[in-house]
Amino acid sequence: MNNRKNDTRYLTSVALMAAIVILLANTPLGMIHLPVIKATTVHIPVILGAVLLGPWAGAFLGGVFGICSLISNTTAPTLLSFAFSPFMSMTGLGGALKAVWISVGCRIMIGVCAGWLWILLKRCRVNPTLALPITGFAGSMVNTMFVMGSIYLLLAREYAQVKNVAVDAVWGLIMVTITGSGIPEAIAAAVLVAVTGKVLLRAVPYFAKSA
Repeated sequence: MNNRKNDTRYLTSVALMAAIVILLANTPLGMIHLPVIKATTVHIPVILGAVLLGPWAGAFLGGVFGICSLISNTTAPTLLSFAFSPFMSMTGLGGALKAVWISVGCRIMIGVCAGWLWILLKRCRVNPTLALPITGFAGSMVNTMFVMGSIYLLLAREYAQVKNVAVDAVWGLIMVTITGSGIPEAIAAAVLVAVTGKVLLRAVPYFAKSA
């Protein structure tokens, strides 16, 4: 009976976190539309879910985030939507598969990496006050590095075409995005995960036991 209750609580918690991801992904607070790319804060509940519920829950929440990103880039495309929506592919089926990886696969990795990093930090007896912001920062950087790294490795020519630059200039533009957007996003994630995660671990015994 206790296992069933725990399973119900676990599934309910995952569903609630997924609802938060979907809500953020469909509001300006979660998906900020810029002229060239959509900056996001949706990775924050993904990281929190990975910390509180484990890496596999984090992977699921990352997948939800990725699907929301795919839909957003299909229905409200920007210059880079070809990298996030298979329906906007510039190179047929191959490009479509690459877009699915970038939009969904890379976001799944947020939850997987954040969840296992949290477990590692716990096993090393790192204080949660320090472990939470480390996990938040790292999880956010996983999002940025996987997405922008995949664009560079898989779609450099298409990226250069839409940006109207030479292919050998793509690396510099990718690094500008990582440093200009990725690092500030990661700092914000570190703060928000630290504050929110600490409150949840204290206020909700189930989360404290799970984490």
